[in-house]
Amino acid sequence: MPAVIRMKSLFDRIRGPGRSSRMATASKTDAPEPGPQNRGDSARLRITEIFYSLQGESRSVGIPTVFVRLTGCPLRCGYCDTEYAFQGGEWMTIAEIVTRVAQERPRYVTVTGGEPLAQRSSIELLERLCDAGYEVSLETSGALDISGVDRRVSVVMDIKTPASGEETRNLYTNLAHIDANDQIKFVICDRTDYEWSRAKLAEFDIAGRCEILFSPVHGTLKPVELAGWILADRLPVRMQVQLHKLLWGDGPGH
Repeated sequence: MPAVIRMKSLFDRIRGPGRSSRMATASKTDAPEPGPQNRGDSARLRITEIFYSLQGESRSVGIPTVFVRLTGCPLRCGYCDTEYAFQGGEWMTIAEIVTRVAQERPRYVTVTGGEPLAQRSSIELLERLCDAGYEVSLETSGALDISGVDRRVSVVMDIKTPASGEETRNLYTNLAHIDANDQIKFVICDRTDYEWSRAKLAEFDIAGRCEILFSPVHGTLKPVELAGWILADRLPVRMQVQLHKLLWGDGPGH
């Protein structure tokens, strides 16, 4: 990027130091945690599923990946496709999760949900997976603090659009902890969502700071429409569709 002198953007004004080792702020979840937890292998998380599949989104789309889906989410997006992860699940220790992941001998591991950061031990799980040598990504709603997430993790963070019904939950201070290893995702339902998302790119001056993903809501917005808007406006974003839905449709395990 050329060295230029320019006025500070809104992003610059909120920008602070990179992600640190501090724990992320715990948030209310549909999966209440048990009593006091020990750090280390005995820390527990409620898990909906662990499975091996092709990555359906983000920059590693199409690559075989192990997914660890945590239970519970404080948000209720109108287009949510993982409502089955809101409740239920099975308590597993971090040691048990890491052992289960290792059975697939993966290179890539994605921790998803629900909302993973709604369970405080997810921070430690991410660290353990990085320590094990995996390339780790975290899929998060952007409504919870990411400052405690290990810097080795690629954070794939949503900015919720108006049609999601959860626009007011966006925690824009999270942008101060986003770097080039991360990705920001806008899930777009219609033209209004698109124009809103385009405005946010300018407002926070985030294009070029990390990869930006624009994704049409499956079955709601035709991908060809979104593609046309992006091309007409020459937006510096990556358009993506949900590969796993094209291959297998909706449902657990993909």
